[in-house]
Amino acid sequence: MNYLSNYIEDSQTELFNQVDAFFAYSPKQFNEAKTEGVTYVSLDSGLIVKKDNVQLLLDGLDQIHQKGITQDIAENGINAIIRRELYNHEAFYTGNIASTAESLEGYGCTKKQIYDRYEFIASTENVDEH
Repeated sequence: MNYLSNYIEDSQTELFNQVDAFFAYSPKQFNEAKTEGVTYVSLDSGLIVKKDNVQLLLDGLDQIHQKGITQDIAENGINAIIRRELYNHEAFYTGNIASTAESLEGYGCTKKQIYDRYEFIASTENVDEH
């Protein structure tokens, strides 16, 4: 089963290229990638973009994210996605669904729906083997 990142990765890379965005985690990396005379803005997680393209980048990322969620739901179904994220966020190990719920915020499911799925899986699968 694919993850959301599989659905959005190529489109994000294309967008980064279109708006001249790049990742830099040190001054050296920034200096190697920057264009002289251009003003840049540092966004989250080392993402750097030309100041004039910030809104274009943010709007594009939002659209890509929403399209990826739509594709994920269409291909996998919400119950399978909840199951995938419960395991991915080790909810059966921690006994906590908070990070799973956070990761699924854009999917339109409630914490109750996630918890109900958690309870169902815990009672029907050997979660220790996963």
